[in-house]
Amino acid sequence: MSLTDLLGPLLEPAFTFMGASTSWAELLGFATGVLTVWLVVRQHMANWPIGIVNVVFLGLVFLAVGLYADAALQIVYVVLGLYGWWQWLYGGAERSRLTISATRPAEWLWLIVSGGAVTVLLTAVLASWTNSAVPFWDALTTALSLMATYGQCRKLVESWWLWITADLIYIPLYAYKALYLTSALYVLFLGLCVAGLLSWRRELAARSLPVAATGAAGTTA
Repeated sequence: MSLTDLLGPLLEPAFTFMGASTSWAELLGFATGVLTVWLVVRQHMANWPIGIVNVVFLGLVFLAVGLYADAALQIVYVVLGLYGWWQWLYGGAERSRLTISATRPAEWLWLIVSGGAVTVLLTAVLASWTNSAVPFWDALTTALSLMATYGQCRKLVESWWLWITADLIYIPLYAYKALYLTSALYVLFLGLCVAGLLSWRRELAARSLPVAATGAAGTTA
């Protein structure tokens, strides 16, 4: 049995909504996507293996509708998922579990520069070598997602802002491509990202309080 024979049924319609068919891959991507982001908010380690399964489903969906950069991005997500899994387990001090931190100015600088370069390069590639109808938006969301995924791998609290920005673009982009279920999924993602931002900020602030209190006590003494 070939890979096409194995994966082909996932692109068969599961149901039809507003005149557009929703494939099994899109439906399964919806379910695993919601579960993955919910687990990230809770900092549960299972988000990584479930997230890898999720990107396989979504990669098939994006390839089928001509979102080539997003489809290729799912391959990168698999690699980043393995990296993030290892980082969360052993990326802390003395190979301990990683804790939430803020993005340093130097990290922001190279993230913005690299994100801008990826956007420009991918826009040119998609416009010249594919039939993509939305090369710039496809490239921009790809760059933002890569930046956000790196931040998530390193448990940087500002990664949620990058995900929120990407989701605000993804929602109308997928609706434009008649991927209504995936567009709805990103509405849920948006809400979960806001919840994640608030949760991670609270934890970071709570962890900083004892340090601030100790410093204040030392100054008074």
